[in-house]
Amino acid sequence: MDFKDPLIEAIMKDCIEELALFGGSPSFPEKLHVGRPNLGDRERFLARVNEMFDRNWLTNNGPLVQELEQKLAGMLGVRNCIVLCNATVALEIAVRALGLTGEVIVPSFTFVATAHSLQWQEITPVFCDIDPDTHTLDPQAVRRMITPRTSGIVGVHLWGRPCNVEALTEIAESHNLKLMFDAAHAFGCSHNGKMIGNFGNAEVFSFHATKFFNTFEGGAIVTNSDELAAKIRLMKNFGFAGYDNVIYVGTNGKMTEICAAMGLTGLESLDDFIAVNHRNYRRYSAELADIPGVSLIKYNDKERCNCQYIVLEIDEGKAGLNRDYLVEVLHAENVMARRYFYPGCHRMEPYRSYFPHAELLLPNTERLAQRVMSLPTGTAVDEEDIKAIGRIIRLAVSHGGEITGRLAKTKTGLI
Repeated sequence: MDFKDPLIEAIMKDCIEELALFGGSPSFPEKLHVGRPNLGDRERFLARVNEMFDRNWLTNNGPLVQELEQKLAGMLGVRNCIVLCNATVALEIAVRALGLTGEVIVPSFTFVATAHSLQWQEITPVFCDIDPDTHTLDPQAVRRMITPRTSGIVGVHLWGRPCNVEALTEIAESHNLKLMFDAAHAFGCSHNGKMIGNFGNAEVFSFHATKFFNTFEGGAIVTNSDELAAKIRLMKNFGFAGYDNVIYVGTNGKMTEICAAMGLTGLESLDDFIAVNHRNYRRYSAELADIPGVSLIKYNDKERCNCQYIVLEIDEGKAGLNRDYLVEVLHAENVMARRYFYPGCHRMEPYRSYFPHAELLLPNTERLAQRVMSLPTGTAVDEEDIKAIGRIIRLAVSHGGEITGRLAKTKTGLI
């Protein structure tokens, strides 16, 4: 289960002058990215590709796509799994298949594709605040956002941690709303012992290359409704129901055979990928323990979790420097930490122009967007890398005031 090249070693640093931001050499010779792809067994993948070429069947619901759908449905315990070319198209098709119109309540603290999948179809995304502890939709805030034009709710299982499914289900049922979940982060995770994929009217997964399980590009809609699944299958293939027989308005959302080959190969190593993620999470927990102002989000160890995100909240008052300055320090060391989900969908176009005062209703979103960051993990990172990253963060925080002063002077042109 050792995926990383052991010859690549990080430079350990002990004083602020050794930081690359202030003239030292970067800790890592190559960039460590958040979400570098997990590849699985190359020979198994190439064997599947050779079989694909032998069949001369490259797309249009080939045998590899069918096999992947069956295996995913079995793993998740759902009646129907429809794999698609990517998760954004999957969201758009799910939204359309559910008949959503008017306004749909979504968090702003999510990847912008969640909002775009609605706006693209001239549905208004109504941005709702989140619970500051879970980072997912606050059910009480959802209740306040419902209007006569509301047709649905899209919850986001952020970082693989589930939404308050029960509360959102009760709200949807009591107001006759559709409920779907963007589960892009939550493949392989469970809620109350049931696999995510079984909640709401439908759930959407992402299998993009940055996810711990990938199909190069890809996604899936899962649902326990046979009627909805049949509609989605029509919609992903131009509305065709048999040869030369179009019975519904559709688009092209099909997954190719080579993407399915990657997915099937990745499934064979899934337990190893998750084990590496858990190992990395435990190491980060140890390395970041007791650093003032640095909090690592926690996962429920009673549930299945993919642990694919290492998410920190930075409290500037306690750390002595803000999240953005810490990210600058790390980037200079070739640790490509990410600001998730900065600055929030409501501050991106076109939503910033449509809803210029949205931040007044989103105090928790505003606060978290200034504090949250994600660190590299996955099979491209080992425990020695994490030790070095932890040491950089500990060093930066111990000199937080000095780093803040230097960077502030640089940005104001005083030095």
